[in-house]
Amino acid sequence: MQIFLNGESRDVASGTSVEALVLTLADDPRGIAIERNLEIVPKAEHRETLLEEGDRLEVVQFVGGG
Repeated sequence: MQIFLNGESRDVASGTSVEALVLTLADDPRGIAIERNLEIVPKAEHRETLLEEGDRLEVVQFVGGG
């Protein structure tokens, strides 16, 4: 199944959740926000939100500094 991640095409298995995708992107998912089809996916919904063909996701990772 094909999705778009930060503007680039990416193949994922059917039934992949937002949580599973996030775990492939970062060792520590706490600082990651996901936008799916122009809507923020709350962290509490990452596990149950399944990706669908053609979904457009934007992933933002927060970095502290000072």
